[in-house]
Amino acid sequence: MIRNITLCQLIAIMVLLFFTKCTVDWGEWSPAGEPVAVKNMLGINAFEWDFLQDPNVPHKIDSIQERQMHLIKSFSSVRHYLDWDKLEHAEGSFTFNPTYSGGWNLDLVYERCKQDSLTTLVCIKNVPDWLFNTYPEGERDPENIPAPYSSDLEDASSYHLMGRVAFQFAARYGSNKDLDSSLVRVDKRPRWKDDSVNRVKIGLNLVKYIECNNEPDKWWKGKKAQQNGRQYAANMSAFYDGHKGKLGKDVGVKNADPNMVVVMGGLAKGDINFVKDMVAWCVENRGYKTDGSVDLCFDVLNYHIYSNDNLSWFSKVYKSKRRGIAPERSDMGDVADEWVAYGKNLKPGLPVWVSETGYDLRQTSTQRAIPIGNKDVLQTQADWLLRTALLYAKHAVQKVFFYQLFDFDAEGQNSGTPYGRCGLVNRDSRRPAANYFIQVNRLMGNYRFITSLSKDPVVDQYSYQGNDIYVAFVPDEENRKERYTLSLPGAKQVVLYEPDRSGTTMRKKAKKLVGETLELEVGETPLFIQPVK
Repeated sequence: MIRNITLCQLIAIMVLLFFTKCTVDWGEWSPAGEPVAVKNMLGINAFEWDFLQDPNVPHKIDSIQERQMHLIKSFSSVRHYLDWDKLEHAEGSFTFNPTYSGGWNLDLVYERCKQDSLTTLVCIKNVPDWLFNTYPEGERDPENIPAPYSSDLEDASSYHLMGRVAFQFAARYGSNKDLDSSLVRVDKRPRWKDDSVNRVKIGLNLVKYIECNNEPDKWWKGKKAQQNGRQYAANMSAFYDGHKGKLGKDVGVKNADPNMVVVMGGLAKGDINFVKDMVAWCVENRGYKTDGSVDLCFDVLNYHIYSNDNLSWFSKVYKSKRRGIAPERSDMGDVADEWVAYGKNLKPGLPVWVSETGYDLRQTSTQRAIPIGNKDVLQTQADWLLRTALLYAKHAVQKVFFYQLFDFDAEGQNSGTPYGRCGLVNRDSRRPAANYFIQVNRLMGNYRFITSLSKDPVVDQYSYQGNDIYVAFVPDEENRKERYTLSLPGAKQVVLYEPDRSGTTMRKKAKKLVGETLELEVGETPLFIQPVK
């Protein structure tokens, strides 16, 4: 079907291009960096209780909940939200198994993730009460800046406490077994009679990636919680290596495990200028390495972005619908290109991750997916999340974590947040999005984006060890279908794969080719085409 453009729409587009100074690029697009395997786009956000606690028996938290673990394994990686107070309930008192706050066995969580080949990113976030209580009454909040009240927020030493807990975490779960044991501490006191106690462990080699806080630019919380790029760079410098070792031997991730990868906290607003300010602070306060590169205090760039009608430039012309929109209709791809290009130009080149994105199911949410045609909201969520993963695979983002495993809101509750029902699974079953992820990972988890053959419909080529798979879909939200002729030189037939919302295996059918071409009619759910030669 060819879309009709009205005169009013044409005028609106012309006005838009004039005032925003946009130009239409009809040239061939290519990613700003090197694409990685699709499986890296299929991560999930989760909490420790998602592994250890059955909501029906909340007091039993001493073992992995196998039904929930079965759901977690729908994904390739996990970003673990870990509150700082779980690790340091009182200043200088570190606990891991069990944590004094909550009684969680973090060792067990990370052991099981490694056993099941789940890449784990641990995001140490929020400040414990003993730190936020340094703020005046009325300003005390777990999401405050992780420095004592009235600190110089551009001074790395103001964040030495967060650098210290990062050291203890990396010492335990990192790969360095040769660390001086006198630097490693746990609180060995039992909580009650016959309670299990914490023991020092070094170099368990369970966690490779660690993230310094969550959304440090949280403007909606006010100045007590919002950092700018320079302030956050000072924070990162303490967290990374104790500000080049100046804050003590037991401060900073790299002083515990030089091999652990430090990820900057995912920014709520994907503004690359924030990172540029971080780099400028590093130039002034950390200087340059012997090879002439800036001595940076982060190994991975990271941001969050949710596709909605308040993101895209066309919202300046078209009335906002206050909802989530299909990923290709926002500027997610452009933002990814900007970040990937910037990361590539740093020395050494830094990868880019997106550690939060998603769609909500509640139809009053400003981040909601919508029913389209005969597709319900669950299937639209699945379509849009899968297309988001493919978009980032195409734009050379290195890892993606979706928000989130289970709904934030319990059944029957409404917290009022736009993200209360973003879950990809139910308590006892997968939602269509999780089924899609399993199916795509099995079919082409190791495949990488090669080239784009068409923009609308999207037709992209992926390859792995000399084998190709083509992905085709309409990048829209109008139940639109389009025809496309796919040329497949040397192929005699193809296998067509369609995602199945209800299971873990795609529907497939073989089709013989006539003249090495395939006539396709595609819709808004991705179709996968595998040539057979």
